[in-house]
Amino acid sequence: METTKQQQALLDYLEKHQDTHGIMPSQREIQKYFGFASRNAVPKHLSALEKKGLLSRANHLARSLRLPKKITPKNFLSIPLLGSIPAGYAETQEEEHEHTLTIDLEMLQLPHKARLFALEVRGDSMINAGILNGDRVILEQSEAYHGDIVAALIDGESTLKRLIIEHGKSFLKAENHNYPDILPLEELSIQGVFRALFRVHKK
Repeated sequence: METTKQQQALLDYLEKHQDTHGIMPSQREIQKYFGFASRNAVPKHLSALEKKGLLSRANHLARSLRLPKKITPKNFLSIPLLGSIPAGYAETQEEEHEHTLTIDLEMLQLPHKARLFALEVRGDSMINAGILNGDRVILEQSEAYHGDIVAALIDGESTLKRLIIEHGKSFLKAENHNYPDILPLEELSIQGVFRALFRVHKK
């Protein structure tokens, strides 16, 4: 969105004042800072910024002004997209690292230090949990608990299921009644815990 030099100067002042003092300046402070002869000049400039979507406010008081949320590079993280994972019957999988997926950590409410990766879902065993074929799931390498949806390696084969822990024993449960529970014969290890998903709507 294009702005005039005066509008950009006003935006810069509002941002600096908020960062320094924790609140927005009053209209009188804005008038004094820019040396406007008339107080009517302040609401006029503020209104112009509102119309451009560069400013919002709950009422007509200057201290209710809100700047749009800044999108900064530190909020974004590129994570590896490690191929696909069956959401059906467990299958032997070879890890692929062909692509990356850029995510907004703040929007997804994920910590910056989280060890994250993504996988593309193949199958329909998790549809009752809202995870569909073709979705890309974001997973964190962290400790898993009863009820978590996990990417698991069970007896050498990978799958995406819900982790169930009962009476000290762990097994995997689908979110689709057409698939049976999967009990490990020898080994069950958790590769990642489900945190979020991305879905692309295809025409």
